Amino acid sequence: MFEALTPVSEMLTRNLDTLSRQPLLVCGLLEDDLPGLLADAGPAPRIFTTDFRYFQWLQGKNRGLAVEFGHLPAQEPAAGLLLLMPKAKAEAEYLLATCLPLLAPGAPVFIAGDNKGGVKAAPRLLAAYCDQVNKLDSARRASLYQAELSRPVTPPDPAAWVRRYSLARDGLSICSLPGVFSAEHLDSGTRLLLDTLDQVEGRVLDVGCGAGVIGATLLKRNPAIRLEQTDISALALQASRLTLAENGLAGEVYASDGLAQVRGPFDCIVTNPPFHAGLKTFYHTTETLLRQARDYLAPGGQLLLVANAFLPYPEIIGQAFGHCDTLAANGKFRIYRARR
Repeated sequence: MFEALTPVSEMLTRNLDTLSRQPLLVCGLLEDDLPGLLADAGPAPRIFTTDFRYFQWLQGKNRGLAVEFGHLPAQEPAAGLLLLMPKAKAEAEYLLATCLPLLAPGAPVFIAGDNKGGVKAAPRLLAAYCDQVNKLDSARRASLYQAELSRPVTPPDPAAWVRRYSLARDGLSICSLPGVFSAEHLDSGTRLLLDTLDQVEGRVLDVGCGAGVIGATLLKRNPAIRLEQTDISALALQASRLTLAENGLAGEVYASDGLAQVRGPFDCIVTNPPFHAGLKTFYHTTETLLRQARDYLAPGGQLLLVANAFLPYPEIIGQAFGHCDTLAANGKFRIYRARR
């Protein structure tokens, strides 16, 4: 997924002489070996990513780069910042607020991204921090903006970034963070899933947990279950931890790329799987999950998921389990179940 340079990185290769003058802190929508190119051209950058899949991939390159995975960067000074524009503007605001306090006034700040991915908002995003923002380059339908930090930035209060909404039926308060799926309200697919499901038991795995809505709801309805929640997003994992804590619930929350870091067997695997990665549609991870899920279930264990009706998941589930039941459907979503 990460081998080919993105158009954004191809544009940035034209500016390596500028970007490699100091060891930058690089964060945001990292999708290729841009950090390696920066290291080859000058001082090695420091990488901060909220994407566990990318974190593992870059570590596997064995380039010796400093790579951090989490919802906050390590509180160590940085000489400059390169933000690769994420899909959600709110996440860009969050990354700037958490990374810019590590820079001293006068440090360079760069924002790069796809022209259709929100990068044109760079001057507005930097207005509170930098007195002047210039467009340095534009090519391959991507742009690079440059500025200097004009004043010290106070580290933000992490609680100020938490958004909450309520689920009246179960008396739950859901906590979310920028960039997390369905951050401000319950999405209709998850609503259909929760309206369909009620009783589960034993060891339950919530894959792609997001803000923790599914897992927290099932745990509230079934207090005896042993809940585990996984995601590749550090922001989602932190949101799920906050949701559990806010509601006095307990579960294990950890990073996993699909099922790669989990240890079965489970009595139930439940998921509302994403099918977008960055600006692109991406099905491979979910299809792999559906093909492998049976091997992670105990005898009699069940796979439960909600998906857009147009996706070809019943065929994949049927191939893996020998059957696929549709428990509920509306005009857009379907709830599928298969048992081992």
